Amino acid sequence: MPFFAYKARNERGEQVEGVLEASDTSGIASQLFNIGITPVDITATSEATVVGSESDWWTRFSEEKVKPIDVQLFSRQLYTLLKAGIPIMRGLAGLQESATNKSFARVLKDIRESLDAGRELSAAMRRHPKIFSNFYLNMIRVGEMTGRLEEVFLRLFAHLEFEREMSERVRTAMRYPSFVVMAMMGAIVVINIFVIPAFASVYAGFHAKLPLPTRILIASSTFTVNYWPLLLAATVGGVFAFRAWLATVDGLYKWDKVKLRFPIVGKIILKATLARFARSFALSSKSGVPIVQALTVVAQTVDNAYIASRIEQMRNGVERGENILRTATVAGVFTPVVLQMIAVGEETGELDDLMDEIAKMYEQEVDYQLKTLSSEIEPILIVVLGLLVLVLALGIFLPMWDLGKVAGNG
Repeated sequence: MPFFAYKARNERGEQVEGVLEASDTSGIASQLFNIGITPVDITATSEATVVGSESDWWTRFSEEKVKPIDVQLFSRQLYTLLKAGIPIMRGLAGLQESATNKSFARVLKDIRESLDAGRELSAAMRRHPKIFSNFYLNMIRVGEMTGRLEEVFLRLFAHLEFEREMSERVRTAMRYPSFVVMAMMGAIVVINIFVIPAFASVYAGFHAKLPLPTRILIASSTFTVNYWPLLLAATVGGVFAFRAWLATVDGLYKWDKVKLRFPIVGKIILKATLARFARSFALSSKSGVPIVQALTVVAQTVDNAYIASRIEQMRNGVERGENILRTATVAGVFTPVVLQMIAVGEETGELDDLMDEIAKMYEQEVDYQLKTLSSEIEPILIVVLGLLVLVLALGIFLPMWDLGKVAGNG
């Protein structure tokens, strides 16, 4: 249904603005009258966002963005409120008033207004796709259908906590290697622009044939100094071209497949992705989602287009009547131990519990490999740094060595 932006007056005569969804303007007016608001102006819009003044726009631009931790805490708090028997409207009102993030408070306000207008919670949240993921929305929908909404919120909290911990571990593990690589790149730029030209001017006075490494370094430095705007433009253009390529379905699929083959980090990415798959599948299964629908939902959460295509392949096999073990084997991304646990889970009817065990197993392996990642990358960085120093030393000091030998013979 289309969206309509409205301006209206509440019971106190204050002006309120927002966006609602209905088949026509009459539907919008009916929704507003039902919640005690008198419409003043209703216009069609293509954006499912609240329309505001220029000052409102600047306030929203400068305000703190909604972070994943905000959604995580919201899930835990709403679970506690629902478990205590507090009506959801009253709970949302309390969370809105106590929210420290003003942007998220505005989201909660919009959700309350949508619920007042007769929408379901999942439909109200779907108006904010940048904040609530497809997986989150689908799980809320399942909770509404099964009457286990509070349980779903608790499981979503645990799921988001897992996602946050995994992201934090990856950032921590990559901090040192990233710093070393950036320092090396900076050193190369400084040497090319400032150091080598100084030596080149000295060597030019020798009027002698320079060694090959020296000539290569001087040529590289000269090219960098003379054409640095072109190099900068090519780098920026390459970054934008790469991002544009990733924005395509085929580009993202190929890149996600290549990432899994990277030395050292490829195995970590694969295991972290499969841990996310197993955790999400277990959560969906325990919440009462049918297997086919669960695989469809989980494919949207793994954050890897290649693995997602394999999960969709599994879903297609299950739709044709094949068992999960066969489809998982054909997918070709699971280890023999995992396939064995899937077989036992299908046979005993405890697939969701064993999926949890698979997730824990992969999480432990990822945690161990992340802790040892720096020690595995350090030798590679040392070798690269040693080769860089060797090339620079040969290029800069070989001419001095040759001149020293000539002077000694003289």
